Amino acid sequence: METLSSANPRRANYPGDPECPICGGIGYVREDLPVGDPNFGRVQVCECRRRVVLQAAQSSLLRYSNLEALSNLTFERFNPAGRLGLGDEAVASLRYALSQSQTFADHPHGWLLLTGTYGCGKTHLAAAIANAVVAAGGKALFLTVPDLLDWLRASYSGVDESYEQRFEEIRNAPLLVLDDLGTQNTTAWAQEKLFQIMDHRYVRRLPTVITTNFTMADLEDRVRSRLLDPDLVTVVKITAPDFRNPVQENHDPLIYALSLMADRTFGNFSLREPEKLKAEERASLEKAFHAAQQFAEEPYGWLVLLGDYGSGKTHLAAAIGNYRKGMGEEPVMISVPDLLDHLRATFSPSSTVSFDERFERVRTVPLLILDDLGTQSATPWAREKLNQIFNYRYMARLPMVITTSAALEELDARIRSRMLDERMCRIYLLDVPPYRAGAARSEKSRRPRGS
Repeated sequence: METLSSANPRRANYPGDPECPICGGIGYVREDLPVGDPNFGRVQVCECRRRVVLQAAQSSLLRYSNLEALSNLTFERFNPAGRLGLGDEAVASLRYALSQSQTFADHPHGWLLLTGTYGCGKTHLAAAIANAVVAAGGKALFLTVPDLLDWLRASYSGVDESYEQRFEEIRNAPLLVLDDLGTQNTTAWAQEKLFQIMDHRYVRRLPTVITTNFTMADLEDRVRSRLLDPDLVTVVKITAPDFRNPVQENHDPLIYALSLMADRTFGNFSLREPEKLKAEERASLEKAFHAAQQFAEEPYGWLVLLGDYGSGKTHLAAAIGNYRKGMGEEPVMISVPDLLDHLRATFSPSSTVSFDERFERVRTVPLLILDDLGTQSATPWAREKLNQIFNYRYMARLPMVITTSAALEELDARIRSRMLDERMCRIYLLDVPPYRAGAARSEKSRRPRGS
């Protein structure tokens, strides 16, 4: 096997891998064959070039899918046994839902409807289906229903693509995943657009996955009639309760996360054994620890904790919240994806709290702790709501604690500009390996969920 060019100073500009020992980066090779061979002189694509093309295609599929913030939601990470103490019926429903989802991902055909309460795992499974299809080289588009409608509204501006282009893209997606059906603002326009998409896919039998926490009776009549077709739709009901709510069914979502982490204090935060960390790693951990303690004593401005998953940043954020709670305050601590979920939930007709009431509480609470900034789906609606919260608290000089596994340059530019104001914000990097045993430390990966 020989390359088309044995030496070239511009090989870095070639489409192959510059370090490839076979083609030297040129991306193509010619087999060393006798003159009479039918393949003599024929150029072939080098294996390194095939990898480059495959990686580019995979990256393109991921961007199209809208799954970049949900790439960690896979079948491998789904716990079919639920949490400790879950009843047999609930566990059975989780295992059945997992099995049906994996079958659908292997052969996307018809519609799969996943129903269940908030936090029962249906969104995880829906995203896992889409991730599995994309990993296999297929095209899938994942959208929450409110975000879908935001996409369509945003397209009226025609900046990136026209409304018609976006509408066609959504309704003809090879696999469409619609998350949180029923949580959208039920205007006549929203109902009509959603029905047009679903009816188009129903008539053409296009593969579709839908999740909802609503009963069939709560859904719009025309949509319900499509979902009740047993020849097309497989309905899977998950009876497991909210994974994020192991104790109570009725709770305030804006303070419940902190109550679940009541055991996270400064006293039991581990600075680890010195010999297990490099000097610079231990220094970064100690700086973040002492900064969190000082902030808890006197909350002022914003404290941002950066770090990979398992670095301890959520523990420190919860320790701050628990310290202030011990001082008689009632801070709000919530992950950003959950916050957006609970804001969307207020659009439900059965919601006991209005959007304005919940949103105003988040904006004005004396201490707001936002965990996992950057893991939410980056839709226009999500970006705008978060920016409104950040901008209000910035102008009002209200204290915040923010944790993120994203690099600053990956965050919304408007939020980043506020965070880079040194008069208001202090940023600390927990540059340490994960606490969790066996967890792999990524080189640069700073994406979804949990610390």
